[in-house]
Amino acid sequence: MGFTIGGTRIREMRSGWTGLTGLTGLTLSGARRRATRAAECTVVAEYTGLWGWDVAPGARAASGACSCGDAACTAPGAHPLGFAPEVPAGASLDAVAEAWSGFPGAALLLPVGRSFDVLEVAEEAGRRALVRLERMGLPLGPVCVTPTGRAQFFVAPGAAAELPRLLYRMGWDDADLDLHCLGAGSWITAPPSDHAGLGPVRWLRAPSLDATHAPPQARLLLGTLAYICHRSGA
Repeated sequence: MGFTIGGTRIREMRSGWTGLTGLTGLTLSGARRRATRAAECTVVAEYTGLWGWDVAPGARAASGACSCGDAACTAPGAHPLGFAPEVPAGASLDAVAEAWSGFPGAALLLPVGRSFDVLEVAEEAGRRALVRLERMGLPLGPVCVTPTGRAQFFVAPGAAAELPRLLYRMGWDDADLDLHCLGAGSWITAPPSDHAGLGPVRWLRAPSLDATHAPPQARLLLGTLAYICHRSGA
Protein backbone atom coordinates (compact mmCIF):
# COMPACT_ATOMS: atom_id res chain seq x y z
CA MET A 1 0.00 0.00 0.00
CA GLY A 2 1.64 3.25 -1.13
CA PHE A 3 1.06 6.94 -0.68
CA THR A 4 2.03 9.46 -3.33
CA ILE A 5 1.79 13.17 -2.67
CA GLY A 6 -0.77 14.49 -5.11
CA GLY A 7 -0.79 11.13 -6.90
CA THR A 8 -3.53 9.16 -8.55
CA ARG A 9 -3.65 6.35 -6.00
CA ILE A 10 -5.31 8.60 -3.43
CA ARG A 11 -7.93 9.70 -5.94
CA GLU A 12 -8.63 6.10 -6.97
CA MET A 13 -9.19 5.03 -3.38
CA ARG A 14 -11.49 7.97 -2.78
CA SER A 15 -13.62 7.35 -5.84
CA GLY A 16 -13.57 3.57 -5.83
CA TRP A 17 -14.30 2.49 -2.30
CA THR A 18 -18.08 2.92 -2.61
CA GLY A 19 -18.40 0.91 -5.80
CA LEU A 20 -19.32 -2.38 -4.13
CA THR A 21 -23.00 -2.70 -4.92
CA GLY A 22 -22.44 -5.81 -7.00
CA LEU A 23 -21.43 -7.85 -3.95
CA THR A 24 -23.84 -9.49 -1.54
CA GLY A 25 -24.12 -10.93 1.95
CA LEU A 26 -21.04 -11.34 4.12
CA THR A 27 -18.73 -10.53 1.23
CA LEU A 28 -20.36 -7.14 0.83
CA SER A 29 -20.19 -6.42 4.56
CA GLY A 30 -16.52 -7.40 4.79
CA ALA A 31 -15.60 -5.55 1.63
CA ARG A 32 -17.36 -2.43 2.84
CA ARG A 33 -15.56 -2.57 6.17
CA ARG A 34 -12.18 -2.96 4.48
CA ALA A 35 -12.94 -0.22 1.96
CA THR A 36 -14.18 2.14 4.67
CA ARG A 37 -11.02 1.60 6.70
CA ALA A 38 -8.85 2.11 3.62
CA ALA A 39 -10.63 5.37 2.78
CA GLU A 40 -10.40 6.48 6.41
CA CYS A 41 -6.64 5.85 6.49
CA THR A 42 -6.23 7.66 3.18
CA VAL A 43 -7.84 10.81 4.59
CA VAL A 44 -5.65 10.66 7.70
CA ALA A 45 -2.55 10.18 5.53
CA GLU A 46 -3.51 13.20 3.44
CA TYR A 47 -3.73 15.28 6.60
CA THR A 48 -0.37 14.06 7.88
CA GLY A 49 1.50 13.69 4.60
CA LEU A 50 0.09 16.49 2.47
CA TRP A 51 -0.84 19.18 4.96
CA GLY A 52 1.60 18.43 7.79
CA TRP A 53 -1.01 18.09 10.56
CA ASP A 54 -0.98 15.76 13.54
CA VAL A 55 -4.15 13.66 13.79
CA ALA A 56 -5.60 12.05 16.91
CA PRO A 57 -8.20 9.26 17.01
CA GLY A 58 -11.30 10.75 18.60
CA ALA A 59 -14.36 9.51 20.43
CA ARG A 60 -17.71 9.04 18.72
CA ALA A 61 -21.15 9.76 20.13
CA ALA A 62 -24.53 8.12 19.69
CA SER A 63 -27.76 9.04 21.49
CA GLY A 64 -25.79 11.39 23.71
CA ALA A 65 -23.43 8.68 24.94
CA CYS A 66 -19.69 8.93 24.31
CA SER A 67 -17.62 5.99 23.10
CA CYS A 68 -14.95 6.86 25.68
CA GLY A 69 -17.11 5.04 28.24
CA ASP A 70 -17.34 7.91 30.71
CA ALA A 71 -20.99 8.39 31.61
CA ALA A 72 -20.17 11.91 32.83
CA CYS A 73 -18.25 12.93 29.69
CA THR A 74 -18.64 16.67 29.15
CA ALA A 75 -17.84 16.57 25.42
CA PRO A 76 -19.33 13.35 24.03
CA GLY A 77 -17.97 12.57 20.59
CA ALA A 78 -15.81 15.69 20.52
CA HIS A 79 -12.52 14.84 22.22
CA PRO A 80 -9.46 12.65 21.59
CA LEU A 81 -9.34 9.13 22.95
CA GLY A 82 -6.96 9.51 25.88
CA PHE A 83 -5.46 6.05 25.40
CA ALA A 84 -4.88 6.42 21.64
CA PRO A 85 -1.55 7.81 20.40
CA GLU A 86 -1.55 10.64 17.89
CA VAL A 87 -0.48 10.05 14.30
CA PRO A 88 2.30 12.59 13.72
CA ALA A 89 2.64 14.99 10.83
CA GLY A 90 4.58 13.42 7.98
CA ALA A 91 3.26 9.91 8.57
CA SER A 92 2.89 7.85 5.40
CA LEU A 93 -0.17 5.84 4.42
CA ASP A 94 1.50 2.64 5.63
CA ALA A 95 2.32 4.23 8.99
CA VAL A 96 -1.23 5.58 9.29
CA ALA A 97 -2.75 2.18 8.49
CA GLU A 98 -0.64 0.55 11.20
CA ALA A 99 -1.41 3.24 13.78
CA TRP A 100 -5.14 3.48 12.97
CA SER A 101 -5.73 -0.27 12.85
CA GLY A 102 -6.48 -0.33 16.57
CA PHE A 103 -9.08 2.44 16.35
CA PRO A 104 -11.30 1.76 13.31
CA GLY A 105 -14.16 4.21 13.01
CA ALA A 106 -12.57 6.79 15.32
CA ALA A 107 -13.27 10.44 14.57
CA LEU A 108 -10.41 12.45 13.09
CA LEU A 109 -9.36 15.23 15.46
CA LEU A 110 -6.82 17.97 14.75
CA PRO A 111 -4.91 19.75 17.52
CA VAL A 112 -5.22 23.53 17.43
CA GLY A 113 -2.24 25.73 18.28
CA ARG A 114 0.45 23.73 16.50
CA SER A 115 0.15 24.18 12.75
CA PHE A 116 -2.81 26.55 12.96
CA ASP A 117 -5.24 28.41 15.22
CA VAL A 118 -8.93 28.73 14.35
CA LEU A 119 -11.13 31.81 14.00
CA GLU A 120 -14.70 30.65 14.56
CA VAL A 121 -17.90 32.45 13.62
CA ALA A 122 -21.51 31.55 12.82
CA GLU A 123 -21.77 29.59 9.58
CA GLU A 124 -23.82 32.17 7.68
CA ALA A 125 -21.43 34.96 8.66
CA GLY A 126 -18.52 32.74 7.68
CA ARG A 127 -19.97 32.03 4.25
CA ARG A 128 -20.56 35.72 3.59
CA ALA A 129 -17.11 36.65 4.83
CA LEU A 130 -15.44 33.96 2.71
CA VAL A 131 -17.05 35.34 -0.46
CA ARG A 132 -15.84 38.83 0.38
CA LEU A 133 -12.33 37.66 1.30
CA GLU A 134 -12.00 35.72 -1.95
CA ARG A 135 -13.13 38.76 -3.95
CA MET A 136 -10.50 40.83 -2.15
CA GLY A 137 -7.84 38.35 -3.22
CA LEU A 138 -6.56 37.82 0.32
CA PRO A 139 -4.57 34.67 1.16
CA LEU A 140 -6.84 32.08 2.71
CA GLY A 141 -6.40 28.77 4.44
CA PRO A 142 -8.89 25.94 4.85
CA VAL A 143 -12.36 26.66 6.20
CA CYS A 144 -14.72 24.03 7.55
CA VAL A 145 -18.28 24.08 8.82
CA THR A 146 -19.66 22.04 11.70
CA PRO A 147 -23.12 20.51 12.17
CA THR A 148 -23.57 22.96 15.04
CA GLY A 149 -23.59 25.86 12.56
CA ARG A 150 -20.07 27.20 13.02
CA ALA A 151 -17.52 28.19 10.38
CA GLN A 152 -13.88 27.60 11.30
CA PHE A 153 -11.13 29.56 9.50
CA PHE A 154 -7.60 28.17 9.80
CA VAL A 155 -5.09 30.93 10.60
CA ALA A 156 -1.47 31.07 11.73
CA PRO A 157 -0.67 29.80 15.24
CA GLY A 158 -0.65 32.45 17.94
CA ALA A 159 -3.89 34.11 16.86
CA ALA A 160 -5.71 33.18 20.07
CA ALA A 161 -3.18 35.06 22.17
CA GLU A 162 -3.18 38.05 19.83
CA LEU A 163 -6.95 38.34 19.35
CA PRO A 164 -7.72 40.90 22.10
CA ARG A 165 -4.90 43.18 20.92
CA LEU A 166 -5.91 42.85 17.27
CA LEU A 167 -9.56 43.62 18.00
CA TYR A 168 -8.48 46.65 20.03
CA ARG A 169 -6.27 47.97 17.23
CA MET A 170 -9.10 47.53 14.72
CA GLY A 171 -11.67 49.22 16.97
CA TRP A 172 -13.75 46.09 17.55
CA ASP A 173 -12.76 45.44 21.15
CA ASP A 174 -15.99 46.83 22.63
CA ALA A 175 -18.32 45.24 20.08
CA ASP A 176 -20.48 42.26 20.96
CA LEU A 177 -19.21 39.89 18.29
CA ASP A 178 -19.97 36.22 17.82
CA LEU A 179 -16.31 35.66 16.97
CA HIS A 180 -13.96 33.42 18.90
CA CYS A 181 -10.47 32.07 18.47
CA LEU A 182 -9.35 28.55 19.36
CA GLY A 183 -5.72 28.07 20.30
CA ALA A 184 -3.39 25.64 22.00
CA GLY A 185 -5.18 22.98 24.01
CA SER A 186 -8.25 22.92 21.75
CA TRP A 187 -9.21 20.27 19.21
CA ILE A 188 -11.45 20.39 16.17
CA THR A 189 -13.21 17.55 14.41
CA ALA A 190 -11.87 17.20 10.87
CA PRO A 191 -13.96 16.43 7.80
CA PRO A 192 -15.52 14.03 7.05
CA SER A 193 -15.87 12.84 10.65
CA ASP A 194 -19.06 13.05 12.66
CA HIS A 195 -19.01 15.72 15.37
CA ALA A 196 -20.66 14.86 18.69
CA GLY A 197 -23.19 12.59 17.02
CA LEU A 198 -24.77 15.56 15.22
CA GLY A 199 -23.49 14.97 11.70
CA PRO A 200 -20.35 15.33 9.62
CA VAL A 201 -17.99 18.29 9.52
CA ARG A 202 -17.60 19.55 5.93
CA TRP A 203 -15.07 21.63 4.06
CA LEU A 204 -16.30 25.04 3.01
CA ARG A 205 -12.85 25.69 1.55
CA ALA A 206 -10.76 22.54 1.41
CA PRO A 207 -6.97 22.49 1.75
CA SER A 208 -5.31 22.83 -1.63
CA LEU A 209 -1.93 21.97 -3.11
CA ASP A 210 -2.13 25.28 -4.97
CA ALA A 211 -2.04 27.21 -1.71
CA THR A 212 0.84 27.66 0.68
CA HIS A 213 1.07 25.26 3.61
CA ALA A 214 1.29 28.19 6.00
CA PRO A 215 -2.16 29.51 6.99
CA PRO A 216 -2.68 33.29 6.77
CA GLN A 217 -2.11 35.69 9.63
CA ALA A 218 -5.33 36.33 11.58
CA ARG A 219 -5.06 40.10 11.07
CA LEU A 220 -5.64 39.66 7.32
CA LEU A 221 -9.05 38.07 7.88
CA LEU A 222 -10.13 39.58 11.16
CA GLY A 223 -11.39 42.95 9.92
CA THR A 224 -13.76 41.34 7.41
CA LEU A 225 -14.90 38.66 9.83
CA ALA A 226 -15.56 41.23 12.57
CA TYR A 227 -17.50 43.49 10.19
CA ILE A 228 -19.69 40.66 8.90
CA CYS A 229 -20.32 39.37 12.44
CA HIS A 230 -21.26 42.88 13.55
CA ARG A 231 -23.67 43.31 10.65
CA SER A 232 -25.15 39.87 11.28
CA GLY A 233 -25.66 40.68 14.96
CA ALA A 234 -27.26 44.01 14.17
